[in-house]
Amino acid sequence: MPALLPFARRLLALSIFAVQAAQVVHAAPAASKPAPKLVLVLVVDGLPAEQVQRYRGQFGQGGLRRLLDEGATFGNAHQAHGVTVTAVGHASILSGAYPYQHGVIGNNWIDPVSKNAVYCTEDGRYTYLDEETKAGDGTSPMRLRVDTLGDGLRYASGNRARVVAVSGKDRGAILLAGKTGTAYMYMDKTGNFASSSYYMEAHPQWVRQYQAARPQDRYYGKTWKPLLAESAYAGDAPDELFPATSASPNRFPFSFYSNSGNIDGDYFNRLKTSPYLDELTLEFARAAVEGERLGGTPGVTDLLGVSLSAHDYVNHAYGPESRMSHDHLQRLDRMLADFFTYLDRKLGAGNVLVVLTADHGFPNTPEFVKANKGDAGRVDSAKLTVALNAALAAKFGPEKLAIAQSAPNWHLDYAAIDKLGMARVEVENAAAAFLRTQDGVAEVFTRSQFEADALGATRMGLLMRRAWNRELSGDLVVINKPNWYFSSGSSGTSHGSPYAYDTNVPLLISGRKWIKPGYYGQYAETVDIAPTLAHLLRLRPPAGSEGRVLVEALHTP
Repeated sequence: MPALLPFARRLLALSIFAVQAAQVVHAAPAASKPAPKLVLVLVVDGLPAEQVQRYRGQFGQGGLRRLLDEGATFGNAHQAHGVTVTAVGHASILSGAYPYQHGVIGNNWIDPVSKNAVYCTEDGRYTYLDEETKAGDGTSPMRLRVDTLGDGLRYASGNRARVVAVSGKDRGAILLAGKTGTAYMYMDKTGNFASSSYYMEAHPQWVRQYQAARPQDRYYGKTWKPLLAESAYAGDAPDELFPATSASPNRFPFSFYSNSGNIDGDYFNRLKTSPYLDELTLEFARAAVEGERLGGTPGVTDLLGVSLSAHDYVNHAYGPESRMSHDHLQRLDRMLADFFTYLDRKLGAGNVLVVLTADHGFPNTPEFVKANKGDAGRVDSAKLTVALNAALAAKFGPEKLAIAQSAPNWHLDYAAIDKLGMARVEVENAAAAFLRTQDGVAEVFTRSQFEADALGATRMGLLMRRAWNRELSGDLVVINKPNWYFSSGSSGTSHGSPYAYDTNVPLLISGRKWIKPGYYGQYAETVDIAPTLAHLLRLRPPAGSEGRVLVEALHTP
């Protein structure tokens, strides 16, 4: 045996050499494809996937059509959790995690200890820079319990990679920026984009220079009119569905002003429901590319997240079936074309990897659904709570066993239930049985069901289980019927359900060096974005990531 040892060692050495050689040969094609200089993640707030397809024939050449023609389009992509709102969707996109892990269970929710309402990105330890900060304002990602792709990019590069996120909403910027990036958000009192003291002590010079020019003032008195010929909007909902109010004619043309006659917070707030908020957001994003030299460090990939908020505001007010929503998307398409052209010129064509998606979709307004012979309506959650407490009092005695709610979550007074010697599950079941009889309610799940994993083998059960966090979520989770939603108002529409109109969002990925163009029918989720980008950038995926790598759309190495 000893005589054979040198031969065995030579054989082992040859084997190792062969394996290493194979690895080198395998890796060579990947080395011929340099990493992107910049990853651009665009989130169009409140954009249903169907709108991209319905209006695609009217898009220009360089914006959304460029992504559709040159990139990979996943038509069956979803925000695959049951509470489809802005904060939850943004938290999922670059973490690859579902809400039960990432801890952002809504835009707002009830603190389980104090039973007070909390906001998803509020953090009283920090303030906006050079701006008024009110209690509950979004200033940090403290409530996001997981890391993001940007955090991984910073770690892998020794903090050389720059991660910047910009949005018309604080939660849109903060949750894309992750823990170690930098967020800038629109201030609706001043029209500035500002950051918070979580990220820095003072704004850099390029931000101060941008703010000093006051681009937000130029829209005062400006009118938003349809971009296309009147015939292009023939299939949209009639204006009569949107009755005029004292604050707005609710139809074209829209003018932007303030009641005081001065450029003030009233005016800046009105800008949010217009194309001009997105125009300002992209303009600030361009300033960030210049000021931070994004994409300018050799061998380092930077990340820019841009959340475009105006489409959500427009859809809330008028519905995705409206001329206003239709026209806004056309205008946004042209803005994106200009932005892509700028990046090509700045960083070189083909050096930017682009992902476009949405945080949630949108249902039609109840008025539109009813006009088309459908069932639809609004559920007033405050009135529902009063009725629930009356029903529970009649059955069990205490007057207020449902002590707090932030739809779709209702919280029960377990201490009172225990003190009276009642079984928690009995009260839960009685509450759920009552709520299921109310107008607009489709289903109710209880804490006992969640904890026993007894929601049933349905997609609704799966999506609601992903959305429920044991520490933060309610004791009753109420799911509205299709085309019903929680609202105390009498106009507009909203989102937040597990139904396809709220979950099905666009997922477009473009970058010819890395992505195979095509229209893909494979099921995909927004939690697939982070692991796919991590794979392309040779990063470890975020810790909470549960998505898959979208290998069908990638060039093989």
